Amino acid sequence: MTKLEEIYPDAIEQTKQKLHEDIAHFLEKSEIIRSYQDYIDERKTFIEQIWVNVWINKASNDVPKKEKKQYLKNKGYETEGVDKKIINKLFRNEIRDFQPFNVIQWLDEQFATNPVEWERKYKKSREAFLKRQVQAEVDRKRNAYTFELQRRVENYLEENFLFFYLRVRHFAAKHLMEDLNQKPKYQYVEPFKLEERLIEDGHFLPSDYRKVAEFFEELTGGVQATYDWGARTFEYETYFDFYEKRVMEYLFALMPNRLINELPTNLKEEYKELFQQELTEAKLIEWFDQEFVDLTGECLEELTQEYLEDLLTIVDIPFDIATHQELFKNHVAERERRIVEERAELERIRAEEAHIMDDIFGKAYIPSVGVNLRYVLHIGETNTGKTHHALKKMKAAESGLYLAPLRLLALEVYDKLNAEGVACSLKTGEEEKSVEGARHISSTVEMFHEKDFYDVVVIDEAQMLADKDRGFSWYKAITKANAREIHIIGSWNIKDMLFNLLEGVEIEVHEYSRDTPLEVEQKEFELKHTKKGDALICFSRKRVLETAAKLKRSGHSVSMIYGSMPPETRKKQIDLFNSGQTKVVVATDAIGMGLNLPIRRIVFLETEKFDGTRRRRLTSQEVKQIAGRAGRKGIYDIGKVAFSADIKYMSKLLEQTDKPVETFAIAPTSTVFERFQKYYRDLGTFFELWEEFDSPKGTKKASLAEERDLYELIRGTPIEARFSMMDLYGFLHLPFASKEPALVRQWLDTMMAVADDTEIPDPMIKRKGLEDFELSYKAIGLHLLFLYRLGRRTEAVYWERVREEISDQVHDQLRDEVENFRKKCKNCGKPLPDDSRFSICDACYHGKYRRGNRGNRRWA
Repeated sequence: MTKLEEIYPDAIEQTKQKLHEDIAHFLEKSEIIRSYQDYIDERKTFIEQIWVNVWINKASNDVPKKEKKQYLKNKGYETEGVDKKIINKLFRNEIRDFQPFNVIQWLDEQFATNPVEWERKYKKSREAFLKRQVQAEVDRKRNAYTFELQRRVENYLEENFLFFYLRVRHFAAKHLMEDLNQKPKYQYVEPFKLEERLIEDGHFLPSDYRKVAEFFEELTGGVQATYDWGARTFEYETYFDFYEKRVMEYLFALMPNRLINELPTNLKEEYKELFQQELTEAKLIEWFDQEFVDLTGECLEELTQEYLEDLLTIVDIPFDIATHQELFKNHVAERERRIVEERAELERIRAEEAHIMDDIFGKAYIPSVGVNLRYVLHIGETNTGKTHHALKKMKAAESGLYLAPLRLLALEVYDKLNAEGVACSLKTGEEEKSVEGARHISSTVEMFHEKDFYDVVVIDEAQMLADKDRGFSWYKAITKANAREIHIIGSWNIKDMLFNLLEGVEIEVHEYSRDTPLEVEQKEFELKHTKKGDALICFSRKRVLETAAKLKRSGHSVSMIYGSMPPETRKKQIDLFNSGQTKVVVATDAIGMGLNLPIRRIVFLETEKFDGTRRRRLTSQEVKQIAGRAGRKGIYDIGKVAFSADIKYMSKLLEQTDKPVETFAIAPTSTVFERFQKYYRDLGTFFELWEEFDSPKGTKKASLAEERDLYELIRGTPIEARFSMMDLYGFLHLPFASKEPALVRQWLDTMMAVADDTEIPDPMIKRKGLEDFELSYKAIGLHLLFLYRLGRRTEAVYWERVREEISDQVHDQLRDEVENFRKKCKNCGKPLPDDSRFSICDACYHGKYRRGNRGNRRWA
């Protein structure tokens, strides 16, 4: 039997039911019986349609799609690939005439020759109709009564709120006194997770709480269920939760009884007449529970605003409405007076804080430069000779200072000037190399000291002004340089910002454009396309080593450059490439700043990088900074750029106009600290004020996140007490890799030793592999930062030699690492082919797949 045949009898029964309902509707409103023939004459068209509607709807809803398609196919329709909506429409049309049920014939059989049955049908329909009429009138009266009762209850609760609140107030006051005296206090747990075991924290002191709301935030020690989008969870109970339940129970017991007694007698009698029962407290709760809950919330809101000490004064005063109303009136007046005083005090404190903030920070970051200075701006693209021209001026001067963004660049200029016969000393945070008779210094920008005078100062990579953590060093050097002539080197996007900072002084501008154009290759790069003079760019140390190993195995000689590589090692790698001993460079974006290499082509092996927070696409500025290293002037007539993917998109980034730098970074100055110490004595408060301080328009604050993290390690310890604020901040501000746990531990141990005036510990030195050597190099660098800060230069010379030895070992280890580097399966450790795109081998993958299938069969 098909579904269509199965539902046919049900459709007939449903039709008969609807016909009976239609007859009852036809007969019920007439006071005199109407004939069966009248019904047929008046309703014939409608009652015939009843069958059609019932049948079509039932068949459409109940018959499955497969049967519908077969039915239509039997009728000659093509159904394969036809939309569901069309199938349903065709099916409804075709079944309209399927075995039609003759409703007129069935009605005639029931009533045409049976007037007694028709009359019985009339009487039954009429009785039901009249009964409904009576009930409707009763319901109308009940609804009207309910509406009137609700209006009276709402008015009563509103007019008598004070009566109920005064009782709640007295009730809560007694319980508050008991809880304060008898209950333990618990340590605050955030965010009230049950994984945290509560610990008792002594007893409550009423004087610790100004308003009841403050006490309500304490934990009772109990646990309660909560619901979040239907999900049931548990959390620790607060006294607010606890008193909400107490007050609700109290009011639900008090209000219904009070209402019953206050309602007029006639209203209660009317209820009895309409509902045939007495009006009870339970019925009032059933009808008006939401009104009672709302009143509970209003009472609780008022209670939280009370001063705790006011409530505790009424505990022993027996409840009398007149007495407690007078007490409440006095407390409200006193509360309002105190609120006015507190607001005035708060305004005074805010005004004082605003004055202090303005005094500390107000004028510290308004750009100002010496009026007699001469600035020379060297503005242009990467690899255009900007630094060369600026240094030429510095070399010709009697004294000069070069400020570099990186220790490596400071070292490069130091070597360059001395090699060209210009005596030059080196000064970075980690090392000092004094050359006899030298009046020139090559330094990192952080080492700038505004009181030292030079004939020429050269400030490199001025666009670093915008760097949120280091930018202030450039700001300070640019605006505070003490020289006859200051040369500033930067990209196009820093030009407008420099003009704003140097407003009112003499400025000479030199603009530079590339003589060697950049050409983007339109074919996606593959490693097999590597040629002499290529610099391959990727964005992790691991990828640099992996790529270098592949190239070496395929016959290429390779230099490597990445961020954590010691500058001396990096210099050796660069020298190998410059001298032609290596033909290819594999580097991270560390190559993009100030390194001039004979690079023919820059190749981007990746178009994304991890920026410490997330993996993101390269920016236009990053692409241009790196790509600009291609086509060394005087060696190549053109610089080439290649991409391993997204050529069209990356080319657009290369062509985009740089967005002008609109903000520069600011950081704490010695003047700021001096002003701060007029008011406060601890760095914790300084960090809080720095967070609150709104930096002036056009500036952005240094986050000081690393300094804050280090400070938390020593906050409140004897270490903090042993140093002046400026000295302590200087140690917090030491430039080392504070994300390395081992270095943080070394910093803390050294700080303890300095504070205790004992011998500072030697840095750890490990020699098991490349990462160990690099970490050891950083550890010695941190040790040198302390030694130079403490003025122990003799010891520093020894550790500089040790660090140089470590650097040589890094260089050797790097060669071994690349020669032995093999991509391995992360599961079994077996070597993977160089061209493998996966991190596990085929055997491990297929083994895992088979195990997964076996598991599926087992659970099937």
